[in-house]
This record gives sequence, structure tokens and C-alpha cells, in this order.
Amino acid sequence: MPSRKLSRRGLLAAAAGLPVAPAAIRGGEPWREGAADAPTAASGRGYSFFTAPEAAFIEAAVARLIPKDELGPGALEVGVVTFIDRQLAGEFGRGARWYMQGPWGAGEKTQGYQTRLTPAGVYRAAIGAIDAAVAHEGKAGSFARLALADQDDLLHRLEKGQLQLAGVDGVTFFDMLLQNTLEGFWSDPIYGGNRDMAGWKLIGFPGARYDQTPFVGQHGKPYPLPPVGLKGRPAWNRS
Repeated sequence: MPSRKLSRRGLLAAAAGLPVAPAAIRGGEPWREGAADAPTAASGRGYSFFTAPEAAFIEAAVARLIPKDELGPGALEVGVVTFIDRQLAGEFGRGARWYMQGPWGAGEKTQGYQTRLTPAGVYRAAIGAIDAAVAHEGKAGSFARLALADQDDLLHRLEKGQLQLAGVDGVTFFDMLLQNTLEGFWSDPIYGGNRDMAGWKLIGFPGARYDQTPFVGQHGKPYPLPPVGLKGRPAWNRS
């Protein structure tokens, strides 16, 4: 179907219920079925954004935020680091759709994101500052080399604002890291995390199955079918 170009004046007129001049619309509707932005799948091996020291930090940190246990794999095992890496290498990392102009005052907690740094900039600055702080305290050369109990202690200090970092707010970084870790653990596998849909299996989430009609009224009952991602299930793609 050919696309139509709708002028701003024509769009406003149409919204107001006024006649639209023939010149305002040319060739077809201003939208086309099936032309919405398709998700871009994470691809490739290795990391696109993280340097080796940064990757070591993130791998250690997410493994403490959602550790593996008797219920299943943790954030590290299901590819959360890949998810975060690809997000930071893309639009999210650049803050492409965020308002990133000043003022950049400290602000109140209710005012949300206030730093002039992009998310990628926050990660890069914070990881370097944390490793430097760890080295200064003398327990290890970097966060990734700390004992697990010391890693937990440092993350708690970050969360509570008890660790001052040079050039970046520690609480802002911790909140972003935790949020991105949760997103990577629960998001569709197409984005690099939630490998084998482990997060969905943990909570019985059906994923992208298109028809839930048979289960709508079955309250309190475990969902009996395996989850399905945007690209289906691995078993469906095997010859």
C-alpha cells in the first residue's frame, strides 16, 4: 500500500473534524499496517560497549543482585550483562529520547533523572570510580576481585548513598543498575537477557502467546504451557 503524506495543517484539520484539502493527503493513508518498528534483536558475541574491566564489574555486580540458587540461574547466567551492554551501546545509552539539556542541579527525589551524563556516561564514570574507591580502601584492586561479602557490602553502601564517587552520583548509578538488571532478567530474550526464558519460567509467565482465552477464568492455577518469546520457542525452530 502506498504511503500518504499528511501535512501538519491537514492533520490538525482532520483532528478538528474539518474538511481536509486534497493536497494535504497524497497517495494513501498516513500509516501502513505492519509497518510499526520491529524490535532489534541482540546479536554478535562479546560486548559492544563494555571494556574488559567494566565487564568484570558488571558481571560481578549482577551476580550479586540476582544470584543463582536452587530455583534456577541468576542474572549472570541468563545473559543480563549482554542485555545491559547492548542497551548502553544503543539509543538508551545515548539518552536519545530523553531531555538531556540543563539545568543540572541536584534536584529533589521526585524530579527524577537530573545528571548531564547519558546512561552510558553514568555507567562508565561510576564503574571507574567504584574500582578506584575499592583500590583506595585496600581490600582488592577492583570490585570484581572483592570477596562476595565485601561486594554485597559495597552495593549496600551505594544504594544508601554511603559511598561518594568522583564525578557521578552513586545512588543514581545503583538505581539504574538495579533497574536494568531486572529488565534484563525479565525482558524478552530477543534483547539478549532472560536466556532460555528462565525469568519467565520462574514466575510462570506465558510470554508472547497470542491467545490466553482458555486460562482467563482459571485464577490461582499454575500456567500449564511453556513460555513463548517474540521469536517463538527454540524447540519450534529445530529441524
